[in-house]
Amino acid sequence: MPIFIKTEKFKEQTLELSNIERKKFILLHKEWVNNISKSGHYIHSGYLINEKKMPGGGGLLILEAKDYLTAKKIIENDPMIKNNLVIWDLQEWISINGSQPKF
Repeated sequence: MPIFIKTEKFKEQTLELSNIERKKFILLHKEWVNNISKSGHYIHSGYLINEKKMPGGGGLLILEAKDYLTAKKIIENDPMIKNNLVIWDLQEWISINGSQPKF
């Protein structure tokens, strides 16, 4: 099954939210990921850090779906996207040697 990668960065207005407000949306995002996983889809989500272990590099989500439209429909329900908190992009990942990852 195809693998899709969603990358995202917080919008400026998101960075202006209090830590409490941001954490509320991050918790909603975690719950959403867990629910997708429980429904049978392979999904992993995390954030990127620099060499000093400081966040700010954005987020990365890996999702297995039957096609791009299915992946996009799933991703568009992410609370971070539904609440217009991130700039995001969705791409299908193609292995250079044709192999599929073993999840």
